Amino acid sequence: MIKEKTAAELKELDKKHFFHPTSAIKQQRESGPAFIFTEGKGIYLYDENGTKVIDGMSSLWNVNVGHGRKELGEVAMEQMSKLAFSSSFTSFSNEPAIRLAAKIAEIAPGDLNAVFFTSGGSESNDTAYKLARHYWVLKGQPQRRKIISRTRSYHGVNVGATSATGLKPFRDFTSSLAPDFYYVDHMSPDALRELIKQEGPDTIAAFISEPVQGAGGLHIAPETYFQEIRSICDEYGILFITDEVITGFGRTGTLFGIEHYGVVPDMMCFAKGVSSGYAPLGGVVFSQALYDELGELSTGTLLHGYTYSGHPMACAVALKNIEIIEREQLVENSKVRGAEMLSGFEQIKAAHSIVSEARGLGLMGGLEFHPQPGAEGPLAPLVLAEAAKRGLICRAVVLEGQDILVFSPPLIITKEELQELLSILNAAVNEVEQSLQK
Repeated sequence: MIKEKTAAELKELDKKHFFHPTSAIKQQRESGPAFIFTEGKGIYLYDENGTKVIDGMSSLWNVNVGHGRKELGEVAMEQMSKLAFSSSFTSFSNEPAIRLAAKIAEIAPGDLNAVFFTSGGSESNDTAYKLARHYWVLKGQPQRRKIISRTRSYHGVNVGATSATGLKPFRDFTSSLAPDFYYVDHMSPDALRELIKQEGPDTIAAFISEPVQGAGGLHIAPETYFQEIRSICDEYGILFITDEVITGFGRTGTLFGIEHYGVVPDMMCFAKGVSSGYAPLGGVVFSQALYDELGELSTGTLLHGYTYSGHPMACAVALKNIEIIEREQLVENSKVRGAEMLSGFEQIKAAHSIVSEARGLGLMGGLEFHPQPGAEGPLAPLVLAEAAKRGLICRAVVLEGQDILVFSPPLIITKEELQELLSILNAAVNEVEQSLQK
């Protein structure tokens, strides 16, 4: 708990100096931070007043092993004391990066076997697009530069990552987007085939998709969707990229979300859960066949890389994080608790007429709301506010006319903690429903 005077000072400093990401600038400057968090333990966060809330989003879908894991801090300190940073450019290397690359290759699906490290998800996706286009340049087909993604997809906020994002408001935010990005219906493989035919297969570099759409509203693909996508990409010689930034490292009840669909991509982007947010880290895993071909075709320096690619401390933290996920069987816990969470959501839907749909896969879940006569706007933000009053953080998705509340609690959540989350959520939904009837 922070002293009252210090808390007030922090609030004013925040309003004056902290330019927040993905926040309303005017509201931030007028009202200051919604919470000033000072501590995290397990699935809970504590603010400057000592208020305890359930982190129903794992902060940004990423604190998979929960807050306050001292062994991650210890391994970070140990690595920083020995070798905090060294460059990976010009073939320099370090032990944590080598061992983490080998570990990810071991646990990744199929023949995904070579890892390019980044600092986070947006960089991972940008890397995939750039190297997909580079691959076709090396193949003597530079005209193959178009990247196709799905509507309602989210791939990050770098220029390339935003360009691939299927949520139009993100693209409307700026006029400086990269060219040659296209979007197809998020549930229709036939739409991909039609666009390929329309644009010409020899102009398409790659198709990218999240196994489960997260920030776009928790949309789960039909069972055969990715098998059909893989077949179409193979038919036309197009690279298939999966964005596992949210879905990787146990979030969906398997180590990687694409495993639910029984296919293997040519590239797989990751971040978030690889370190559970304890250190900034991401990357792209390449299939052995693609990596071999890039090696055979390349004759000079790969002119792509980040200062923190293969950061020793971040890689050491990620290795320990994966060890925790495996040791504590958190993938299995995600599967079991996820089924319970979905069942709880379905019970809330049955009890409240304002809820139109409950959906989920592993510990990714959501409630969608019916439009209500007389309501001034979507209901998800109202339920979110009521949940926050009661000690639960979640997230509302209202872009492009949607009205969805989404959840992704830490993979360590227990049965009792999940029931607490569901109880608060039910009370929040009930409060909003009752207010609409007055």
